[in-house]
Amino acid sequence: MPVVREHIRNGFKVREHWRNPAGSGRQVMLLGLFVLAVFVLGSKPMGGAAGEGQPVPQSTVYPIKWPGWDQPVVRPQPTVSYPIVFPTAGTGR
Repeated sequence: MPVVREHIRNGFKVREHWRNPAGSGRQVMLLGLFVLAVFVLGSKPMGGAAGEGQPVPQSTVYPIKWPGWDQPVVRPQPTVSYPIVFPTAGTGR
C-alpha cells in the first residue's frame, strides 16, 4: 500500500497516511472471506462422531487420588460454645 506523505492541501495540513491502491477493495474483501473460511472450517474437530460399529474413545483424563482419599476427614469443632465479646475502646476501633 502506498504511503501518502504529509502535505498542505487547500490551506490545510494533511497528515501522512496509508492509502489502498485503486481497485483493491475486491481483493481485500476476498482475502477477508478466505481468512474467515479458514477459521470456520478449521475450527471443527479432527475426528467425526462415532458411528455404528465404531468404538467410542476412552477419556484420557484420570482422577487424581491422594493418600487417604477414601477416608472421611474429621473437621475440628470449636471448643467454646458461646460467643466471646472482646472489650473495645471508646472509639470503637
